Parts: sequence; C-alpha cells; structure tokens
Amino acid sequence: MNKLMLKLAALPRDARDTLFLLTVIALIVLPQVENLPWWCTALTALVLLWRGSLAIEARPLPGKWWRIALLALALAGTYATHRTLLGRDAGVTLIVILLALKTLELRARRDAFVVFFLGFFAMLTNFFYSQSLLTAFTMLLALLGLLTALVNAHMPVGKPSLLQAARTAGWMALAGAPIMLALFLLFPRFAPLWGTPSDAMAGRMGLSNTMRVGTIAELALDDSIAARIKFEGDRSPPQSQLYFRGPVLGQFDGREWSALPAWARGGQGAANLRVTGEPVRYEVTLEPSNRPWLLTLDAAQKAPEAPGLEVMGTPDLQWLSNRPVTDLLRYRAESHPQFQSGPVRRMGGQLQAYLALPPGTNPRTAALAAEMRNDPALAGAATPALVQAALRRLRTGGYTYTLEPGLYGNDTADEFWFDRKEGFCEHIASAFVVLMRNLGIPSRIVTGYQGGELNSIDNYWIIRQRDAHAWAEVWQEGAGWVRVDPTASVAPGRIGQLQRLVPQPGLFAGAIGAMSPTLVQNLRAAWEAVNNGWNQWVLSYTQSRQLNLLKNLGFDAPSLEDLAYVLLYLVIAASLAGAGWTLWERSRHDPWLRLLGQARARLAKAGLAVPETAPPRQMAAQADARFGPAARPVRDWLLKLEAQRYAEAAPETLAALRAEFRRLAWPVANPRG
Repeated sequence: MNKLMLKLAALPRDARDTLFLLTVIALIVLPQVENLPWWCTALTALVLLWRGSLAIEARPLPGKWWRIALLALALAGTYATHRTLLGRDAGVTLIVILLALKTLELRARRDAFVVFFLGFFAMLTNFFYSQSLLTAFTMLLALLGLLTALVNAHMPVGKPSLLQAARTAGWMALAGAPIMLALFLLFPRFAPLWGTPSDAMAGRMGLSNTMRVGTIAELALDDSIAARIKFEGDRSPPQSQLYFRGPVLGQFDGREWSALPAWARGGQGAANLRVTGEPVRYEVTLEPSNRPWLLTLDAAQKAPEAPGLEVMGTPDLQWLSNRPVTDLLRYRAESHPQFQSGPVRRMGGQLQAYLALPPGTNPRTAALAAEMRNDPALAGAATPALVQAALRRLRTGGYTYTLEPGLYGNDTADEFWFDRKEGFCEHIASAFVVLMRNLGIPSRIVTGYQGGELNSIDNYWIIRQRDAHAWAEVWQEGAGWVRVDPTASVAPGRIGQLQRLVPQPGLFAGAIGAMSPTLVQNLRAAWEAVNNGWNQWVLSYTQSRQLNLLKNLGFDAPSLEDLAYVLLYLVIAASLAGAGWTLWERSRHDPWLRLLGQARARLAKAGLAVPETAPPRQMAAQADARFGPAARPVRDWLLKLEAQRYAEAAPETLAALRAEFRRLAWPVANPRG
C-alpha cells in the first residue's frame, strides 16, 4: 500500500487529478450497474481503465475517429437494447456512456468542467431507480468527490494536495447545507413533477390479481420489504390476527385463480361490512409496487387516508387507489379485527359464481365431497361442521407444509389431497376451496400478507414479501363470509408463531450465525430502523406535511402561496444576514492584516516560526532561506501582498491575493526536523 501511495504521489499533477476524477466517476456509476445493460457497464469500465492507463503511462489520448466509433457503438447498443434513444432507461444508458467517453478528450480545464457537470447529472439519475438511504449516502460521497475535483481544478499553481481541496469542498458543502435544508422543507412539491420518474417500472409487489398454484411459494424466498406498519399507541393485535388483505380470487380454471369480473358476482354490489369492538388505528408505509392495491388489516370500514390519491372500496373488502403505487406511499387506516361481511341470506344466484368449478376437473376431490356428505356423522350438517371436518382431515391426514412440493399437474386439488399431501399455503388454500365448492359451500381465496415481525428498535411491524399468504373465506348462512385459514391446520406455527420456511443461509451468513445467532438479527433491525426513519422523514415529506409545518408556525389555512412567501422571506433574511456579517467583520478587522496572519499561521504549521511583528518582506526572506525553491511561490505572493499595501499603484487587488492564497502550495513540515 505504501509503495502504491508513493507511486501515485510521484505522478505528474495531471495524471493524479485524472485518476482521482476517474475514481469519482466509477463511484457515481457503481450503483447503476444493476439498472444498466451489461454491455454498457462493460464498455464504461473498459473506457475508464483505458483512460487511467493513458494517464499513468503519459501516452497521448485516442484520436477523433476512435471516439466517433465508440460513440456510434454506444448509440447502436442503446437502440438495440431499449428500441429507442429517448426515455428514462435509454437516457441513463447514454448519459453514463457519454460521461465515460468524455474522459477520452480530457485535455483542457474546459473539458474537465464538462465532465464535472455530466457527473453531477449522472449522479442525479441514480435516484430515478432508488431513493434509499444507502443510495443517498453513496451519492453524498460522490458529490464531495466532484466538488473536490472542481476545487482542485481551480488551483492551477503547484501541486496542491487533494486533502486540501477536499477540506475546501467539505466547507463549501457544509455552508450550503442550511440552504439545502430550507429548500427541502419549503420548496413547493408539485405532483407529479416532484419526485423521480417511474415509467416502465416493474411491479415489485409479489401479489397479483391471479394466483397459479405454486407462485406464492416463490415469494417465500424474497426477503424484501413490502410494507411497514405502525400501530397507534403500539397497540397491535395478536400476530395470529395480522391478516393484511390483498386481491380476492373467486374464479378458477383448474390451475389458476383470478378475480371475478363485476358482472359475475351475481348482484353482490356492497361489502355489507358489520364490525364489533374498538377499531385498531395504524399507519402504513407501502413500498412501490406498480399496483393499485392499498394493504389494510382485515377489515377496514373506512377508506384509508392516502394524500393525493382517490381511494375506492370493492364488495370483497379490498381498497384500491385511482392509480398504481409507483413511489413510497404513507397512509393511515383503521380496521376492526372482529367483523362479518357479505350477504347473510342466500338469494337467487347471488353466490353462484363462488360455487363454479371447471367441468371434469379434480374428480377424486368431488368424490371425497360426496363421501363426506354421505357420512352419517355429517348427515345434514351445516357449513361449520363440514369446514371443521375438512380441517380435521388436514390436521390428522399426514399433510405437510413445504416450499418444495414439486410440480403439480392439472388436477391440483386431487394431487394435494391424495398423492403428494404436501404444499405451500396456496396449494392448501386452493385444494380446500375446491373441496368446499364440491360440498356446495360458496368459497373463495384471499391473498395478502399474514404476520410480520416487530422491529424492537422503532416498534414498526415489517411485512416482507416472504409473508405473502393465501387463505380461504367460506359463506355461512346468517354470518356471511367467514375467514378460514387451512394452512393453520397443517402448520399452526406459520400463523401464530411466525415460523417461516426459509432457504439455507449462505456460507458467510451461516458462519456469522454460528458465532452469534442474534448478531445478524440485531444489525439488520438497526439498519432497517435507520432506513425506515429515512423513509418516514425524508422520502415521505409530502406537500401536506409542508403545509402542516406552516400550521405549526402559526398559519391558519396555509397554501402553496404562503409556502413560497416563507421561502422567499427566508432567502432575503439569509442574504441580509450574510451581508451584515461581512460588513461587521470588515469594520472590526483589517482584511490585509488578517490575510497576513493566515500566512504566518501556514508558515508556523510548516515549522517556520515568524515573529508577529515581521513584515511580509521579512517573512518571504525567512521562507526562502528555510525551504529553498519549494517556497518560491509563497515568497512571490508575500512580496505582492506587501506591494498591495504600500506601493503607490498596487499590482493586484486584495481579493485576487486572497484567492491566490487559497491556491498556493504551502511548504510542509519536515518530520525529521
């Protein structure tokens, strides 16, 4: 490492500065790798490595025809991948390629400025795909790197250290932080202009409005977060009651369940929700899903309060927004865990669609239903008794809960009940509903999420994709739709004790888990709590929260106009305060003496103690004697500082000398002396 540092320090300044800039560009592009085409990542890496080798070996840059050929290749590749040169994905691909190619003509300061501004733009494109805390932290490092390179480019004299430029860049960023905070809090957010584009976003929520037997099992391996729930007063229901409702599926073609069209519901036009007990109030932070579904705890009587969205309910107790959720969404809701819904009396063909089955499918399940009906113990039995008989068969019939039941054929219910006797929640729920329909009991499948885990650090319930679940609802005379979770009969721990089927951990995770079983869990909980805080206070800072801030400041009915006025007054006040501070400072201190004192401090840091009464000429002579040719720029600057004070016609202004002072390469202390 020391040899590498010495080799880098021995490089000419142009080569060193170029390598630093290439490193910053690589940091900007790194988070984009998973979003870029593979050829774009490979080409960008090759160009950056090529440019770095040219800088180290001091070889000439490639000619114009090389750059034109690479540009043509990039355009062709972009069009072949995206079928367009416009749009988000194609645009980001081109920006990254152009940023890399521009380094191949990095000859003058003007070229460097173009690279800087392309770098700033490419840095912003990272937020098109992710606004996570990790992305923000990485881009903060990239921002400081670009500012350091920009400051360094304005230091033409000598070979100033990158640490000095980084220190200046850090102070610049720190000085701009209050302005950034004010703009974040008060700059009006206009939807949909505010935020990041979300075109062509793939749905990340595992649930769908269809369910092919075997698909939810794939989600059990997905550990990503689907939603976070914060219960009011931390009064959460028991874990066994945490059923978050998603799409309701009532139509079956033999292998796939789908939602019933409105015309097939037989006039079931209202949910007819009947609740008892006190409601549970909570706040949901829903991850982007590109779906219109708003998760609610069973069952929500009122529409969730989702700012900026129109929310509508369906007869099967599902809540939908007027547009897909493509950004992090926070909304409030209240639910009644004790509820009944649907019609209490069977009238005409109202529930006929929930009895339909494809002709000729699952004949053995149909025979099982006939056998149950002919059982003397169940003769004339009502729905609850038949349901309990089916659940008893699941508990005692040797059925198992597994992620890998194998590939099912066409008669999925027959295979589950009689052949395989193993499956995931959708296998169990599907086979149960098919049996119920063969028994003449209207039934349907509900998909959503069950359970979750409580983060003890911030008291948020975390719902992951692996918590995706499927259960059944059967219709009972006098009660309506009643939830039945057949998976609880096969694997009771899945519902009440959060016993999930998980894949084997990797080698590294397994080794850490063997040393400290709770270490990984604690680190993960802490990170998710920090990331959740970022989501709640930064990403979820919406227009309504801006107006609430004005209410707290004393505005009765704040508007966007009030927000703009407050921001304008704040900018004016900050400008006047800065001007006043500058005038006050100049009235109390001689700027020339202050600059001379700063020069004396720099020399003292280098090991040369200069008396406070020494004039610039004496300081220049002592620096020249102590440091030799290395101090020549400092000596010349001190002489110009003296001339500015005492000469009849000052060669330079004090402002110019102050700027030159910041660019000077000052001597460093000799560690041996």
